[in-house]
Amino acid sequence: MFLEVNDLTVDFHTEDGVVHAVDGLSFEVEQGKTLGIVGESGSGKSVTNLAVLGLHNPETAKISGSIKFDGQELLGASRSTMEKLRGHKIAMIFQDPLTALSPFHTIGRQIGEVYRKHMGVSKSTARDRAIEMLDRVGIPQPKTRVDDYPHQFSGGMRQRAMIAMALVCDPGLLIADEPTTALDVTVQAQILDLLRELQEQSGTAIILITHDLGVVAQTAHNVLVMYAGRAVERGTMQEVLREPRHPYTWGLLNSMPTLNRPVDLPLQPVRGTPPSMINRPSGCAFHPRCDYMKLLGAQVCSGERPELAPHRGHGDACYLSLSQKTELRAQTGKETQ
Repeated sequence: MFLEVNDLTVDFHTEDGVVHAVDGLSFEVEQGKTLGIVGESGSGKSVTNLAVLGLHNPETAKISGSIKFDGQELLGASRSTMEKLRGHKIAMIFQDPLTALSPFHTIGRQIGEVYRKHMGVSKSTARDRAIEMLDRVGIPQPKTRVDDYPHQFSGGMRQRAMIAMALVCDPGLLIADEPTTALDVTVQAQILDLLRELQEQSGTAIILITHDLGVVAQTAHNVLVMYAGRAVERGTMQEVLREPRHPYTWGLLNSMPTLNRPVDLPLQPVRGTPPSMINRPSGCAFHPRCDYMKLLGAQVCSGERPELAPHRGHGDACYLSLSQKTELRAQTGKETQ
């Protein structure tokens, strides 16, 4: 596998206690494939990928486990090693490009600076590369816009500029953190098409962090569903979205509007709120919000924590049997598209 994360744990020490942001998470990403990581805010999606990039402060974050990128162990790697990888072999598109981009420097300078740092080229060569990348991501008149500042770009164009910066060194792994959240649906579709096109051209592996299952359906090959810092379901996009097995995944899907849903039928949000990451519930962290706990009993769901169990490559962490899950999904009549 191109990226292998095994038993990753990330804890933050605060005045209120230890925040267990990520707890024993494992997943893999193949070269040229997209892994969609989904879940509510606070489920540990971004914390996980910042750990991959080595961007957590070692004074406040305690990280254990293993992160192997192209066979190289990243946890415990030196600062200089990570600096050589970031932006070159592993790049990230941040959620808000307006805050991620410097307002004091032109778009071209910011893109070119990344290229100069890792490739050791001249300023003129870096500028030419920046123009080439702006043209590649669909920025009109790139020779002129290369000298513009971030505030002179629209939201969609800033996101394209962020993608250009992330891809300027042709990284093997691209992490996209909610890349389309603040964009309208037309620009969102353009950005997703752009990522697919660039992936086909360069074979880049992509981790797509999102809460939008519609985005996952359009772009991801595999899906990882996170809840309270752990993986509760994983599988191919078709398996997770068409045959979901975990009650939390059912809740996410039932809260989405679909074309086959009657217009007068209200959406069904997941009841309750996400748990505290300092004092998480015992056993299955989702059991206080689960509508199906009564089938097994509170002692079962709040006892030993269920592990992510594979089923023909499709795994979920729930004590309900496969036959029970199939029957319950059939009863709801809400099969996903």
